[in-house]
Amino acid sequence: MQNKLINNSLRNIAIIAHVDHGKTTLVDAMFQQSGVFRAGQEMDDRLMDTLDLERERGITIAAKNCSVVWQGVRINIIDTPGHADFGGEVERALSMADGAILLVDASEGPLPQTRFVLKKALEAGLKIVVVINKIDRRDARPEAVLDEIYDLLIDLDATEDQLEFPLLYAVGRDGVSAKSLDEDSENLNDLFETILEAVPGPSHNPGAPFQMLVSDLGYSDYLGRLAVGKIFNGTARSNDSLVCLGENGHSVPLKVSKLQVYKGMQLKDVDVVQAGDIVVLAGIDDVKIGDTICNQLAPLALPRICVDEPTVSIKFLFNNSPFGGKEGKYIQFSRIRERLVKETLVNVAIELAETEERDSILVNGRGEFQLAILIETMRREGYEFCVGRPQVIFRYENREKQEPMERLMVDCKEQFMGVVTEKLSLRKGKMTNLINNGKGRVRIEFSVPARTLIGYRDEFLTDTRGTGIMHSLFDGYGSFRGECPSRFTGSIVADRTGKAVAYALYNLEPRGRLFAVPGDPFYEGMIVGEHNRSQDIDVNPSKEKKLTNIRASGKDDAVILSPVKAMTLEQAISFIREDELVEVTPQSIRMRKAVLSAHKRHTMRGGKNKKK
Repeated sequence: MQNKLINNSLRNIAIIAHVDHGKTTLVDAMFQQSGVFRAGQEMDDRLMDTLDLERERGITIAAKNCSVVWQGVRINIIDTPGHADFGGEVERALSMADGAILLVDASEGPLPQTRFVLKKALEAGLKIVVVINKIDRRDARPEAVLDEIYDLLIDLDATEDQLEFPLLYAVGRDGVSAKSLDEDSENLNDLFETILEAVPGPSHNPGAPFQMLVSDLGYSDYLGRLAVGKIFNGTARSNDSLVCLGENGHSVPLKVSKLQVYKGMQLKDVDVVQAGDIVVLAGIDDVKIGDTICNQLAPLALPRICVDEPTVSIKFLFNNSPFGGKEGKYIQFSRIRERLVKETLVNVAIELAETEERDSILVNGRGEFQLAILIETMRREGYEFCVGRPQVIFRYENREKQEPMERLMVDCKEQFMGVVTEKLSLRKGKMTNLINNGKGRVRIEFSVPARTLIGYRDEFLTDTRGTGIMHSLFDGYGSFRGECPSRFTGSIVADRTGKAVAYALYNLEPRGRLFAVPGDPFYEGMIVGEHNRSQDIDVNPSKEKKLTNIRASGKDDAVILSPVKAMTLEQAISFIREDELVEVTPQSIRMRKAVLSAHKRHTMRGGKNKKK
């Protein structure tokens, strides 16, 4: 076998971190100190959070590429999401990397989402550099966190070589890093030097024909479809004639119209690209993530990007409510289906499945949060549709029903441990670990069915008075743990079309929590509140006060209503039951019954009771 050569002029690294551990802030500091921006140039913070949703929520949703140059070596940085629901983004991002920076908060330590991405990096055989960030925090405990990192690596079956990782301490916000806690530093030089020393350059077979693995897709109004990926072997030039090998060995010829590489956050046109480069290639329309672009004379496919299978599904439906078509730009189901097909081309973790109904389609993904982000994105693009309650995807092994399990980590005050444990045991959860450090807070780990966690987050925050922290991670499939009610309350449902009136809402308040305010329009079958009891009730929110000529003390006092907190999209999706839908439009989020007519629902209930 021919010896592989190393391209020492390049480094391809992925940055791994849990949500809010300072990953995007550290990348900002690397940009500033590597000379990407000229002196005095104004720049925004969180440069890698390019999507509006990322900036609003403070999380990374899509994996993105950029590069910095240090001592003549170009370092390609791949920003990976810190949430397990975006695992498809992680897997395709790691396919381009040769090493990874594991960024861990000096107080919180490695959390479940860190575990997920790190496991993928270790499986890919990447060289790990550990950076303990935020060592300036008052509650920082870097020595204990380092022990936790070792425990995590051992638990993930890391090799001896992977356990001997380079270690750095950093304050990403201040742009400083050091090799020991006692060392004073004014910059990130130690980090840059460690990357060059510890992370190997990309290797390739000399003389091998061109091979590029497509890890991402883009689109340009001028260039058409763009294929983004790492070159594993060979070189390519503009106007070269190549071939794209698809999933079933299907080949599509292409001519390279433009080649680009990352320079900072921008793309730079180049005439030739070499092995190890992460490039953007234009000149092909029919390409998918995982395809191999290679030489026509020696077409040889690289191993495709493999992602974990979906565990949650949501049904997308045409909006047939009385308010349908009033607020959306794209309301036809054919347009909605077309948009979802487009999403599967750029997101390898999303799959579509047909249903028996003509105007509905099942969308399968990694988690309810990932699907909620997709729904919110489509809503902002002008689409109008309905979605059902998230359902977990069951599977059967040897005729035994299996369901997806979650490893749930709860961090809360000691006084709330009882109520949290009680609620999770009702949801078929099993405690697997309990850590009490004697400082008033406890860290508990549970094994919980994924389906019973849907809708629990708001209840958890209420039970812990907003002070609890909860993270979950997919933990494989396990035996079905039995039925569990998704919600212990019913719905307050409007029985006619109209506008909400303060007098009617005031009299409905004792029945439960309301979602409507005076003046809100509603229609028959729309959910206007949460009933205190388990059954649904039909009400008239537009009922006005009867006028009489009798006057009594206190009769005409002003009606004072309790404040109403508007439901977010994630809350609405988690709140609804199996027979309910969320109506999503660019302007509104409404909850409704799948069957709008109160008479039909009453008849259906009667039929079910007779069968029982």
